[in-house]
Amino acid sequence: MRSIGTTDLSVFPISLGANVFGWTADKETSFAILDAYVEGGGNFVDTADVYPYWATGESTSEAIIGEWLASRRKRDSIVLATKVGMLEGLRGLAPATIRAAVEDSLRRLRTDYIDLYWAHVDDHDTPLVETLAAFDALVREGKVRYVGASNHSAGRLAEALKVSGEESLAGYVALQQPYNLVERAYEGELREVVAREGLASTPYFGLARGFLTGKYVPGATVDSPRAGVAAEYLRTEHGPRTIEALTGIARERQAAPASVALAWLAAQPTVTAPIASARDLEQLGPLMAAATLTLDDEELAILDEASRP
Repeated sequence: MRSIGTTDLSVFPISLGANVFGWTADKETSFAILDAYVEGGGNFVDTADVYPYWATGESTSEAIIGEWLASRRKRDSIVLATKVGMLEGLRGLAPATIRAAVEDSLRRLRTDYIDLYWAHVDDHDTPLVETLAAFDALVREGKVRYVGASNHSAGRLAEALKVSGEESLAGYVALQQPYNLVERAYEGELREVVAREGLASTPYFGLARGFLTGKYVPGATVDSPRAGVAAEYLRTEHGPRTIEALTGIARERQAAPASVALAWLAAQPTVTAPIASARDLEQLGPLMAAATLTLDDEELAILDEASRP
């Protein structure tokens, strides 16, 4: 288990992304994935009120997780994370929006508290002190244990932390941002802020929309709603080079490329638990294996060099 920053949240090294629940994974399959994840030692489930609104027009993921929590009676053993700010009708981080959204999420999740509540996107139209005061009120009420920032720039994250410190408000304890072997923009000022302030990183797109599973090769047809986007990495200079190094190490380790890619990510500075989703039990296997796969210095260096643009 790993700690999220300086909090008392202890989490499995791989967070289960629930964006596919109610989209490419129906309720029965989602229940099976959650069961297998927990049975394998997992305890960190990440969702959002907007998952998968684009497919169902509803907050189906939270509703499915809520049903599962109620039926399995696992609430106290799960570190549950959800987000506010992107759902139609509840966009942004105005205090009234946060208040309405959290009540809706609590109802769907069938719980009276959220362990980690994310500001899903930055909101430049609402003063930071108002947003942070709204989050602070939820923490004081016990409805939220900790808050985190998702999709924030280095400057805005640093400013938010400064404001929360000056105003004695609950501050962000973690950052969620895109990061993987072929998308490494995080390795700069943003990571410096996270490290300096003692935050944790729980990156999403850890498998680059499926590209780092190794199934995207020239001429291959992949059955996935993200296939078009993932295949674009093949058109970059470093994409094919990364896959060659990744699959080479996977063969030597007798592991899936996805396991190796997530193990590399989990070994990076500030990263606590990469987020990865699975639409069936077959896809879940490599994610769970990544939690116990430790790459040596040479393997990390090979992947680091091959994946640099």
